[in-house]
Amino acid sequence: MALPDNKKFFENLSGGGKAIAVLTSGGDAQGMNAAVRAVVRMGIYVGAKVYFIHEGYQGMVDGGENIKEASWESVSSMLQVGGTVIGSARCKEFRARDGRLKAAHNLVQHGITNLCVIGGDGSLTGANLFREEWSGLLAELVEQGLIDEEAAQRYSALHIVGMVGSIDNDFCGTDMTIGTDSALHRIIEVVDAIMTTAQSHQRTFVLEVMGRHCGYLALVSALACGADWVLIPEMPPEDGWEDKMCQKLSANRAGMKRLNIIIIAEGAIDFKNKPITAGYVKDLVVRCLGFDTRVTILGHVQRGGTPSAFDRILASRMGVEAVMALLETTANTPAYVVSLCGNQSVRLPLMECVQMTQEVQKAMDEKRFEEAVKLRGRSFENNLKTYKLLAHRKPESDLPVSNFNVAVLNVGAPAAGMNAAVRSAVRVGISEGHKMFAVNDGFEGFYKGQIREIKWADVGGWTGQGGSLLGTKRTLPAKHVEKIAEQMRIHNINALLVIGGFEAVECLLQLYDARTRCEEFCIPMCMLPATISNNVPGTDLSIGADTALNAIVETCDRIKQSASGTKRRVFIIETMGGYCGYLASVGGLAAGADAAYIYEEPFDIRDLQANVEHLTDKMKTGIQRGLVLRNENSNDNYTTDFIYQLYSEEGKGVFDCRKNVLGHMQQGGAPSPFDRNFGTKIAAKAMQWITKKLTETYRQGRVFANTEDSCCLLGMRRRALVFQPVVQLKDETDFVHRIPKEQWWLKLRPLMKILAKYKTTFDVSDSGQLEHVVRIRPKDLDASTV
Repeated sequence: MALPDNKKFFENLSGGGKAIAVLTSGGDAQGMNAAVRAVVRMGIYVGAKVYFIHEGYQGMVDGGENIKEASWESVSSMLQVGGTVIGSARCKEFRARDGRLKAAHNLVQHGITNLCVIGGDGSLTGANLFREEWSGLLAELVEQGLIDEEAAQRYSALHIVGMVGSIDNDFCGTDMTIGTDSALHRIIEVVDAIMTTAQSHQRTFVLEVMGRHCGYLALVSALACGADWVLIPEMPPEDGWEDKMCQKLSANRAGMKRLNIIIIAEGAIDFKNKPITAGYVKDLVVRCLGFDTRVTILGHVQRGGTPSAFDRILASRMGVEAVMALLETTANTPAYVVSLCGNQSVRLPLMECVQMTQEVQKAMDEKRFEEAVKLRGRSFENNLKTYKLLAHRKPESDLPVSNFNVAVLNVGAPAAGMNAAVRSAVRVGISEGHKMFAVNDGFEGFYKGQIREIKWADVGGWTGQGGSLLGTKRTLPAKHVEKIAEQMRIHNINALLVIGGFEAVECLLQLYDARTRCEEFCIPMCMLPATISNNVPGTDLSIGADTALNAIVETCDRIKQSASGTKRRVFIIETMGGYCGYLASVGGLAAGADAAYIYEEPFDIRDLQANVEHLTDKMKTGIQRGLVLRNENSNDNYTTDFIYQLYSEEGKGVFDCRKNVLGHMQQGGAPSPFDRNFGTKIAAKAMQWITKKLTETYRQGRVFANTEDSCCLLGMRRRALVFQPVVQLKDETDFVHRIPKEQWWLKLRPLMKILAKYKTTFDVSDSGQLEHVVRIRPKDLDASTV
């Protein structure tokens, strides 16, 4: 895809003559290797020398073999490996000035003045202190005769860029830290497994997850699995919580629920700052209720295993951004930390983020818990609000009575996370006082009258279920408008929530147009994007796409592993997505693909030949495996079979070829933690919007809404969740190919090519710019982040 002439291009930047070192410090986290790989390859790509520092700060202090120059091949096959292959260690010596003096001497000997530090707030704080002391350390080295004045002048400034690797997600300034999503995968895998045995025996399970000072893992996993109770350090339970918890567990069991799940962060405390342990909670449940109760402490399982697709992409983006930040740094530049805000990479002053992180702990120590929650950021705060909204059912007598009926239905192909969204919508709707109706089989079921009231208990356990429990069809409403209007009259439907993919957009546009003929459609209507293809206009991400990406990446890992110990082999893998190349492109970045063929970026036989030659050269350097992804509709003529045969023929004598069509396995399986959480939060927000619109449009005993802004799509745009009238999305949409005209992820494609050793142009006009963590955000961004 051609880039506009007025953009700033990456080729204007040069790392020639620079030496960059990368180290991992503190606790390990899945995805650290992806960040290391990105730093090394991006650094080499721009002409810089890149060094590994093994064993973190200890290796920097010890020097010698711990500091080694990295090559392109030295980071091959590490993308899918958990932990950190360059090692991490706690280092007492570095905390003392003498230790930092040794470290400075070792760096100067290698000409290193640029550091990428991947670790937690302690590691990053140490890096910043090192940077501030640098000139003094060099002066001391000159005084001791260990370096000369010329070296001191040449290496006079040390530049630092940090990336946060921590499964706890306890660092302020970023929505997600490297490793958090993978840790959530481990937790949810365990919870899903435990729920089956707990249901069999009617048991209560108490799960302790990591999070000594931060309850993010406990909170989000509770949200993702629909836990009965969660205990986190930022918001201790009020006095008397023991009785309330037992009452809730008892009520749930009386309501035919066969299991109870309680999730505790290891740092959970009560209002007196007294620790709440898993053992205490178990004894409490046994003593008060007599329930068969078990404790599971997950421990370091959460830090192990293969990184998720999200963490690989996040770490790769951060690693590239860190190198770019080092290339642009000057003597007056502060130490940066590369962060994720919504769906964007940003650069923040490191110490502002560290100070904010320390403020959270201080607020908790001083029992200012509400302030601690706010300091954690909007994402954490919204998670907590949503959990409270869904987990704690108010007594019928305390519920508002709205007399409004809201229908919810799924449209299009099934997508993992749809059920979590339906559950959230139903429970929030009931909490708002509405009567909720479920429509089976989309608009086909609607006009056939497959509509029933759905209650709070009916959606219990839905968050972990894949597919669509309501049933979903691709049928559009245009041909059945009169019958649908009749069903809406019969059931007195006052608002509509549609969860689906591109067909859902078309459905809402047709219902909007039908308002002139049928007043039944003059009601608030909202759509939530849910499709693995991620091809819905008006949103950067759709429910289900993350689960599909993980299925693709997991399969690619297994396929590549199958070639271990065999002769050189290239795999051609076909992904779904219609005409949208999101799965192929982003899956390719996460799996370390050499190429990804998509409709949005036209290719011809010359491109195919160039890719074959590239892989041939790569194999001659000793690399054993190649990976090529192809979107199913990328080209009518250059089919998967054609590409397979071309590669097989042209690669003779160098590599052989295998092909794999992934098919509908990409639509199946249990939803990922991200999709469960995303679906849950946006459905809750949509129901609150519907309540507001119902109140605004209720006049003279009826609801009447016919303005553009009463028929909206709720999507994630850059950093915020935004309601957009569907009619305004028409100009942004290619209806023939069922894709948005502009797609943000196309900017990630050059990253995949660069990390696969292709020469390409990289547009950095949208790269992270320096921001401040404490600044007040514009009003238009005052919305929920995910």
